[in-house]
Amino acid sequence: METGITDFWKSHRFIITGGSGFLGAFVIAGLRSRGAEQIFLPRFEEYDLRDLNKIQRMFDAASQWTGGALTSTIVIHLAALAGGIGANRARPAEFFYDNLMMGVPLIHEAWKRGVGKFVAIGTICAYPKFTPVPFREENLWDGYPEETNAPYGLAKKILLVQTQAYREQYGFNAIYLLPVNLYGPRDNFNLETSHVIPALIRKYVEAQELGKQQVVVWGDGSPTREFLYVQEAAEGILLAAERYNGSEPVNLGSSTEISIKDLAVMIARLTGFEGQLVWDTSKPNGQPRRALDTSRAEVLFGFKARMPFEEGLRRTIEWYRENRSEEGGDQG
Repeated sequence: METGITDFWKSHRFIITGGSGFLGAFVIAGLRSRGAEQIFLPRFEEYDLRDLNKIQRMFDAASQWTGGALTSTIVIHLAALAGGIGANRARPAEFFYDNLMMGVPLIHEAWKRGVGKFVAIGTICAYPKFTPVPFREENLWDGYPEETNAPYGLAKKILLVQTQAYREQYGFNAIYLLPVNLYGPRDNFNLETSHVIPALIRKYVEAQELGKQQVVVWGDGSPTREFLYVQEAAEGILLAAERYNGSEPVNLGSSTEISIKDLAVMIARLTGFEGQLVWDTSKPNGQPRRALDTSRAEVLFGFKARMPFEEGLRRTIEWYRENRSEEGGDQG
C-alpha cells in the first residue's frame, strides 16, 4: 500500500500536531519510510495549540528549518483530546473547547501563512446518532450526534465547515478525513480514558494475573462498532495527503462491523481469559451502530484496509503484554 520514496515526500515540510500520540507515531514512521526529510513535531509542553500565540510561534519555528528544494508546507492535524464514553461524560466542556480551539485558530493561521495543504482529522463521533448503516459521508448532517460524544464530535465537525469555507473563499487546500475507531500497538490503556479494545485487553490480562473470575463490561453488548488498525489509518492519511485535494469529507475504515458482545468474547478468547463477563447495563451503550462506507477513500486516493481483525487484535495484545510499564493517559 505504501507509495514509496518520491519527490513529493522530499519536497515538502511536514508539521504533525499530536505527533507524540497513538496515531502520530505511525504517521511519522510512514513519513520517514517515504523519505520525508523535514518533519516538525510541535510538543504540547512548548506549543499549546489552544493558544494563538503558541500556534504562531510554532509556525515561526517550523519555517526556520531549511534544506532541500521545498515546494510548500503540509500540516497534518492529529492533536486531539480524545477518550472513551466515560471520559466524554466526565469532561464534556473540555472535550468541546480544547478540540475546537486546537483546530479553528490553527487552520486560520495555516491559511494566513500560505501553507500548501492542511489535513484535518475528524471523528466518527461527528455522525448522527441514528445514521443509516453503512455511514456515508453525505449523511453527516442528517441529525445530532450520540449524546455522550456530541461535544467532542461537534467540535471536530466544525473543522469540516471551516476547511470547506476557506477553500471556497480563499482557495485554501484543506481536506477532512473521518477515521473510525482506531486500535493497535501503543494504544491508550488507561481505564479512565481508554476506548473499548484497550480497556478490555487490560481488564482481561489483569483479571488473569489476579485470579479474578469476572470482568465487568459497560452496557448490554448490543451496539456495533467498526475498528481500523492504527498503522492502516496512518497509511490512509498519508495517501490522502499525497493524492486527495477535494472539499468533501472522506471516511477511513475497515468495512467490518462487530457487536460489542462479540468483541468482548473474541478478546477474552485471544487473551486466554476464561471467566465470566458481567454486563453493567447501568452504563451507557453509546451510539447504537457504527460502520462506514469506505468506497470514497478507495476511489479518490486508493486506500483500502487489509489487516484481518483478529490478527490486529493479537498484535495489540502482544504489544500490551510486552509494554505494561508504558500505559498512558490522554493521547494528544
